Amino acid sequence: MSPHNSTLIEPYGGRLVDLILPKAEVDEIADRANSLPAIRLTERTLCDLELLATGAFSPLDRFVGKSDYQSILEEMRLSRGHIFPIPVALSVDPGPHVREGNEIGLCNAKNEVLATMLIEEVYQWNLSETARKVFATEDLRHPLVAEMHRWGKFNISGPLRILRLPPYHDFADLRLSPAQVRAKLETFGRTSIVAFQTRNPLHRAHEEMTKRAIEQHDAILLLHPAVGMTIRGDVDHYSRVRTYKVLADRYYDQNRTLLSLLPLAMRMAGPREALWHAVIRRNYGANFLIVGRDHASPGAGSAGRPFYMPYAAQQLVQEFSAELGVGAIPFEEMVYLPREDRYVEASQVPDKDEAVSLSGTEAREKYLSPGKPLPDWYIRPEISEILCETHQPKYRQGLCVWFTGLSCAGKSTIAEILTSRLLELGRRITLLDGDVVRTHLSKGLGFTKADRDTNIRRIGFVAAEIVRHGGVAVCAAISPYRAVRNEVRNMIGAERFIEVFVDAPLEVCIERDTKGMYARAQRGEIRNFTGLDDPYEIPEHPELKLDSEHKPAEENAQVILDYLIDRGFLKKT
Repeated sequence: MSPHNSTLIEPYGGRLVDLILPKAEVDEIADRANSLPAIRLTERTLCDLELLATGAFSPLDRFVGKSDYQSILEEMRLSRGHIFPIPVALSVDPGPHVREGNEIGLCNAKNEVLATMLIEEVYQWNLSETARKVFATEDLRHPLVAEMHRWGKFNISGPLRILRLPPYHDFADLRLSPAQVRAKLETFGRTSIVAFQTRNPLHRAHEEMTKRAIEQHDAILLLHPAVGMTIRGDVDHYSRVRTYKVLADRYYDQNRTLLSLLPLAMRMAGPREALWHAVIRRNYGANFLIVGRDHASPGAGSAGRPFYMPYAAQQLVQEFSAELGVGAIPFEEMVYLPREDRYVEASQVPDKDEAVSLSGTEAREKYLSPGKPLPDWYIRPEISEILCETHQPKYRQGLCVWFTGLSCAGKSTIAEILTSRLLELGRRITLLDGDVVRTHLSKGLGFTKADRDTNIRRIGFVAAEIVRHGGVAVCAAISPYRAVRNEVRNMIGAERFIEVFVDAPLEVCIERDTKGMYARAQRGEIRNFTGLDDPYEIPEHPELKLDSEHKPAEENAQVILDYLIDRGFLKKT
């Protein structure tokens, strides 16, 4: 397929959606907009609102209605027939203002109204169906599947009027709308535009891949990193953009490269996400998209198997390339030939040549975590320096040890011993005990499922901030439900979350109960008591499972310490 045109390829659907009101109209309706009942948008829906407003999701001009939602699930298309594989929906909980015919404001975390919506549709959506059809899994280790459990039960849709875009104070010169990107691309005077999607720093294999692609197609490179939401554990976008700027300035042809940032909230949906990226990049003016191995994959699931096949994304984009007008440029894994000082695709390694490669995990474990510079063949020295500045050795990185189990299983006792031992070893620790948190952070919450989930999310939020700043969060809470435990795992980052299941039979927990809580629950004085009239969902794949019935707490604490040493979170003494 050769989707070249005499000028840049037109936006998908024939025009760029533009929902931003002129200033005069904004001034006219601002007071009324501020008095409307409002819905506070999440970080994800703020990203979605901006890309809807500027036309990045063209021809979609609103959060999807019911017919579009179902059509996307079943056919990867809008009901009008346009390819659109990811549902961009606004999920809300029921309320008096969530009614068809009502006008509402959409505001940010500061309660500033960014847009208005005239609600035309209110409809329920099915979490299980969405997980299976969009993400091809209901595994709660998938970050979006876990996140969806806290979304509202209804979706709303209707025409949007944008008063202002979300404000940014970083890299303002690189935050270009689709129309601005297209205008800049026109000045390069070439008809082929190759887009490269990335959420990671670029290493030498990425350089080789992108440079080959633009040479093969006599093209301009649109270096278009996602800087909205990716997944915990990714390098922060501030550090990443610094690396992209260095590369664009020093190692790419200035006359054939445009760096622009994409405020996209990724879904990590593998093949469907790759096709979505192709739709988005067409709206920015590209007619080719580089699709690498494991495009938009969140890695492995609960059983240790990858969520998606490594080249499934390439196959899906190629299947729709002719119809979409965006050619897929597929690449295999790139490996380095030391003897020849060059990169080749893994399948093209000459006989008797020895190839080397370095995965992202290996780069972190073997180089960044011990504080060693990355090898020059793998990444440019300037990029290695930036990453070393922002990446602490692993024994100084934050982590969360999350104890879960029945009441009186022994979580708090083991957690207290572990906390003392970690302090003894020089780590900075915050102990978040379930009972103490209930007294302070979650005072007033009850024991319904919704309140329990809120309590765990609050603990998770605090733990994530502690971890982000290099501390150790030791959390001991019953946390009976798998979905919210996995949600917290994703809030913190899977690589820094150690789930510890403290296992003790119910009868043993009842015998240990000096406060008499189980007895009160059995008499009916306490309702929704975990293990009796409310379920405890046993972790399916915890990092550690401790037997607190037969092993003393000190021995179990040592098991955790040994695990942390093996993982590199503690120095060997």
